[in-house]
Amino acid sequence: MFDHALPLWAERGVDHAHGGFLEELSQEADPTACTFKRVRVICRQIYVFAHAAKLGWSPGAYLAEQGYIYLRDKVRLADGGWARRLSREGAIIDPAPDLYDLAFVLFALAWRYSVSQDAEVLRLAHETLDYIQQKMRSPHGAFWHTLPQQRAYLQNPHMHFAEACHAAFEATGDQRFLDQAEELVALLRRRFFDGRTLGEYFSLDWTREQSELGRTLIPGHHFEWAWILSTHQRLTGTDLNHEIEALASFAEAYGVDPKTQVVFDGILSDGAVVAESSRAWPNTERIKAWVALSHRADLQPIERINGTLELIFGRYFARSRPGLWIDRFDGNGAPMVSAVPASVLYHIFLAFAEVLRLEPTAKR
Repeated sequence: MFDHALPLWAERGVDHAHGGFLEELSQEADPTACTFKRVRVICRQIYVFAHAAKLGWSPGAYLAEQGYIYLRDKVRLADGGWARRLSREGAIIDPAPDLYDLAFVLFALAWRYSVSQDAEVLRLAHETLDYIQQKMRSPHGAFWHTLPQQRAYLQNPHMHFAEACHAAFEATGDQRFLDQAEELVALLRRRFFDGRTLGEYFSLDWTREQSELGRTLIPGHHFEWAWILSTHQRLTGTDLNHEIEALASFAEAYGVDPKTQVVFDGILSDGAVVAESSRAWPNTERIKAWVALSHRADLQPIERINGTLELIFGRYFARSRPGLWIDRFDGNGAPMVSAVPASVLYHIFLAFAEVLRLEPTAKR
């Protein structure tokens, strides 16, 4: 990570012509023909470089600052919200407020503030939370995933909103961020998670959508919520062990190929695999979940962490130059894509940072 990935993305992943960060790179580490920039990707790169700075990688602070300035100057809207997508040159091409992207704006601001202690960054973090709470809240106990309002709820944006609130609380100590995270965790326990599986799409009456898309479960999100809940438990003292173990155990039992250690992209509630393909990110989320459960030796967390690390290095990294990866493989282990999405560096960096945090006390 520090010897290869961060230097490569610092040099090749920055848009030196127009500012900000590139959406993706080729396998030769060159810019692709991609004509847009997603705000969530800009925010994820700010996080990566800020977290790297916190861990001692000195160029990270400058890169996070430059990303923040680009975000502030190009993405902020007059009503206090943030756009969703820019052109390659930096013009807003999709101003629609999107909870997923707003969550990552808050996440980026939190990590930038943790490095800079800049009062302007803190103000924007509070104003972003104000915007979400005032503009995006629905009357049915959740938040709209975009405006104009949609007649459905999505689990995933709420998950990243909780993650962002945790980061903001840890960076600032301001209780309102933890209070919002508490509300989102309660929503998970009451609506999104049925005690066994995590739904993705819900109607306004909180029934799970019965389309093929609505019935598909994402093992990576089960693992991801397990890690987020462990953070919430650490910050609040709330006992969430049952939910953490249930989410991770279901994903492990039905969402992981025991032969290859691959985390499938999609399954059904009965365990049937509907998408044998596997992107890189669900595998990094498996690492994070088992780091969260590393105190439970009876669940074999270290073996599972090591199995996924071997998979990532042996499959996703093995065919690319150091610092890049192949992002998705089919069920037979054949590559499905060539471009390297910058969005996934956030997943890889955070998972590896968790392994580094665990490593001094881990039994090999």
